[in-house]
Amino acid sequence: MECVYVTEAKYIEEFTVYLKFNTGESGQTDLKDLIHQYSQAISLRDPGRFKKFFLDSWPTLAWECGFDISPESLYFRVTGKKYAQS
Repeated sequence: MECVYVTEAKYIEEFTVYLKFNTGESGQTDLKDLIHQYSQAISLRDPGRFKKFFLDSWPTLAWECGFDISPESLYFRVTGKKYAQS
């Protein structure tokens, strides 16, 4: 069974990113609510720091401060669908 993961991530503006997944699906999502929900992400409330994300070994969005977002969560935010493993 293959897991969903991010194959491409591009910064758009403020807290919005474009994501492409190994399923071929892609789209944009605003992550402002998540950045403001978790104390570990306080430093990312500065858009200048937020946009310095990278794809980690999963791969999914991650930041140097140790904050990351699960690929399944990102997939749901972009597509509106839960990832079903086949």
